[in-house]
Amino acid sequence: MTTAEFSFPVREAERKVLDRVAELAEGFRAAAAEYDERAEIAVGHLTALHDADVDRAVLPERVGGIGLSYAAFGHLVRVLAKADPSTATIWTMHAGAGVALAEFTADTLGGFFAEEFLAGKRFANALSEPASGNRFLNPQQDAVPVAGGWSLTGAKRFVSGCEIAEYLLVNARVDGAPAFFGVMPDETVSTIPIWDTLGLRATRSQLLSFDHTLLRAEYRGRAPGFGDFAVIPAGLPAISLGIADAALDALIEHARSRVILGKPLAHQQWVQYEVADVQTKLAAAHALYERALWEADHGVPSFFPNLSRAKYLANKIAVEVAQLGVRVGGASGYLKQSPIQRHLRDAEAGQLMAYSTEVIAGEIGRAVLGVAEDE
Repeated sequence: MTTAEFSFPVREAERKVLDRVAELAEGFRAAAAEYDERAEIAVGHLTALHDADVDRAVLPERVGGIGLSYAAFGHLVRVLAKADPSTATIWTMHAGAGVALAEFTADTLGGFFAEEFLAGKRFANALSEPASGNRFLNPQQDAVPVAGGWSLTGAKRFVSGCEIAEYLLVNARVDGAPAFFGVMPDETVSTIPIWDTLGLRATRSQLLSFDHTLLRAEYRGRAPGFGDFAVIPAGLPAISLGIADAALDALIEHARSRVILGKPLAHQQWVQYEVADVQTKLAAAHALYERALWEADHGVPSFFPNLSRAKYLANKIAVEVAQLGVRVGGASGYLKQSPIQRHLRDAEAGQLMAYSTEVIAGEIGRAVLGVAEDE
């Protein structure tokens, strides 16, 4: 792949990483179904990404990395998600936690977390609480002052890759306000084995229990800011778009190869009409996402709400494409060995990731109608 093949400006360092990810993705795709079947984290995939300098690429230049543009980052996650959405999800959450800790603590730890991230240590986000719903940046659990920092007792849910994580990004209320910490899991942090999901099984996003866990004062960081690289908000739409792209490819392959009454299924008019509908919607979702990434790269303030809109549309269209794949695939698409059923299961998971489609719909609707959130 050459620079001219990208639809956005690409620096040489970015191009090398994106080309390598495209190569790795082919192998990831071949193994994705097996890892999904076993509900097993593809540790080798994550190691290969680190060795390909993907972690260094996503880390902003100001804290020691290459500093991917938002456009390049979105492309990278889409490529990974199309091949193996579980690996794409774990890596996005790992990058989100690692980059956030490097940025949040840059003034206090002198790049400690950045160095650990670049050294290949594993990070995970432990922000979502059973009681806080989608509002993962507004924790409801209070940390109690103790010697050396604060003590946290509670739980964090859907922590992707937590079983291999060496550092956690954790938040809690301190003096009534959200506070963010780096935590090295010890005997006070335990995994509650609840993982038996329908989709994205290889993320193993478990529930973590904290029992008087020390949140060290020296590992406390500032709150998220506008200038921070928004890894997770920018990555989540790409995960659903990658799943949708894979689902559409599987649908097309089946429709072209399955012969009904002497002609490929693709010749049936209802299939053509339905495919036209979902493909057009998917193209619109890609365009909205790319617009939001462009705004982020150019410092346009509207990029954040537009990333939410892109996630909403990407989540919805991924499910639509995957559902159509099952209809076109018929009984064959319903079989366990078919990729069509896995795409459907994975597509449904995107709608549940914070912020969920219902929460985003409420935000969009209030904005369009001019209704204040507290009204």
